[in-house]
Amino acid sequence: MKQLLSKEPFALLLFSAVILTMPIWLAPLGANYPDLLQKFAIYAIFAMGFNILFGLTGYLSFGHAAFLGVGSYAAVWSFKLFTMNVLPAVLFGTAFAGGVALLIGFVCLRRSGIYFSILTLAFAQMFYNLAYSVMTPITNGETGLQLTLQDPRIIDRALAPAGQGLPSTELFGLSMSGYSGFYFCATMLIICFFISRRIFKSPFGLTLLGIKSNQTRMNYTGFNTRPYTLTAFVISGMFAGLAGSLLAVTDPLAGAERMQWTASGEVVLMTILGGVGTLIGPMLGAWIIKYFENIFSSFNDDALQQVYSFLPEGLRNMAVDLSSLFVGEGWHLTLGVLFMLIVIFLPGGLMEGWRRIVRRFRGGGGGEGESAPAATAQPAE
Repeated sequence: MKQLLSKEPFALLLFSAVILTMPIWLAPLGANYPDLLQKFAIYAIFAMGFNILFGLTGYLSFGHAAFLGVGSYAAVWSFKLFTMNVLPAVLFGTAFAGGVALLIGFVCLRRSGIYFSILTLAFAQMFYNLAYSVMTPITNGETGLQLTLQDPRIIDRALAPAGQGLPSTELFGLSMSGYSGFYFCATMLIICFFISRRIFKSPFGLTLLGIKSNQTRMNYTGFNTRPYTLTAFVISGMFAGLAGSLLAVTDPLAGAERMQWTASGEVVLMTILGGVGTLIGPMLGAWIIKYFENIFSSFNDDALQQVYSFLPEGLRNMAVDLSSLFVGEGWHLTLGVLFMLIVIFLPGGLMEGWRRIVRRFRGGGGGEGESAPAATAQPAE
């Protein structure tokens, strides 16, 4: 059975089945509506790409939101200038993000450790400020880049006369709103999973793991690690650009807020929460954070009153007051507590917890002594 699970076609088929049936098995959790499902797929791609850099090479970037923003802006400009078909927008967003990642990586990868992290953060903030003020003719500043009736849309207007209102994104006539938008994003996620899995299992991926383990020793042996780390940085940036373009596909606008340092910090949390260096972990971390953001934040006092309606009035009010600290506007507190517990008890993230459970059922013990590096040494999960 283990050999069957490790085979590429079976793994891809199983992963595809899980992703495409998300509207069904997420229904009991109240997370099966299209907008949230789209976010699940998009931010899973974002975290998966970030993990290629951080999980395989050990380079911690605090500026990946810059590529997310670049992908969004490039996609919206594709809609404005050429066509509302999403394929050119996705290609433009991914390509532009890759080009920007090449330039930033060429500079930042001259340093490592905390200096690399600070450099990426500086570049991201520079891009944020450029988008917010200096490059207003391109980004439309704080208002954000949006579709207008005056957009040329050269290809669309050449094929058919313009309609009365603003057009919507489409894939050869199929609207990208609702569940069709989710399934398009889900297809992109499946493709990214396949690419990421191939990278993890390739000699290139093993080289990146060697760089993470001891880059200094590899350099001393005469091995030039720079092209490998730069390639990983560009691929990671392209994943982020794809995620940004998909944000524009599902909601055709782009704003500078997608480049803020908080967005870069969020993808770091997603990766650590799920498990650095694992295939599935960052995706699980992205789902959990987006679930908390969209579901827990929607609870208000009225909803809590209904939840605790079986209690006497005095106890009900106490329970509502206590629970309101962790939901609604206080959902960050719940996320913070969860993140703290994961870091303390499962340094390898949720995937380490899963491995411990599997070993316990197999009679191999709980694995309490496993360290975080050991937990991340199995990238095929």
